[in-house]
Amino acid sequence: MAENQTLNRRVFDRRLFATAAVLFPLIVLAGFARTYYLKGFFEAPPLASVLVHLHGIVMTAWVALFITQVTLISANRIKTHQHLGLAAIGLAILIILIGFFTAVRAAKFGSASAPPGIPRLAFLLIPLTDMIMFAIFFSAAIFFRKKPAEHKRLMLLTAINFLPPAVARIPLPSLQAFGPLWFFGLPAFLALIGLIVDSRRNKRLNKMFLAGTLLLIVSFVVRLALMQTPAWMRIAEWLTTWAA
Repeated sequence: MAENQTLNRRVFDRRLFATAAVLFPLIVLAGFARTYYLKGFFEAPPLASVLVHLHGIVMTAWVALFITQVTLISANRIKTHQHLGLAAIGLAILIILIGFFTAVRAAKFGSASAPPGIPRLAFLLIPLTDMIMFAIFFSAAIFFRKKPAEHKRLMLLTAINFLPPAVARIPLPSLQAFGPLWFFGLPAFLALIGLIVDSRRNKRLNKMFLAGTLLLIVSFVVRLALMQTPAWMRIAEWLTTWAA
């Protein structure tokens, strides 16, 4: 009986992460096709700098890594998965560093992809928080790498954390009109659905998954509340003076 339950959990986990491995790249492609991946087919403005292109490369590499790791687990190639996971630490560091400087440069000089009506310095809090949350989730995933249940769900949260920029760029004006309710709401919804389905299917609540999901959703609310405060604007001004 216990063996059957363990087998059922493994089958469910593989289906859950296989679904994520399909949805993650599709949402990213839908959001960035016009301005990056397929920009040659659209009247998109040129990339602002080499730094922006590097940012696109490392983020694309992360999407590819996520898909590869899910595929390796499905094929039961655990050792390869583990070795690639350790190598991914270097990629994660690049994502954080390049993401930080790309965001700061956009806040200082402007960006064609910046949302209209929001001051550049105020908006800087959004991508910087993305980097902070990614660092938290990925560091925790590495720390819990010998606990598969926690490790896998934390890695899932790294993917969900990177969805808002893509969701915000999906060319659906009727949904874009909802602003943060759309581009933060969809990732929050996906995280909650994943948590609920995971808990019901496994008949237990993964506390790390719960904590990470709540932290991600709270971060959405906090950054919206703080982004135009005088305190943040002073920090943003200092960052653009020092780092850009």
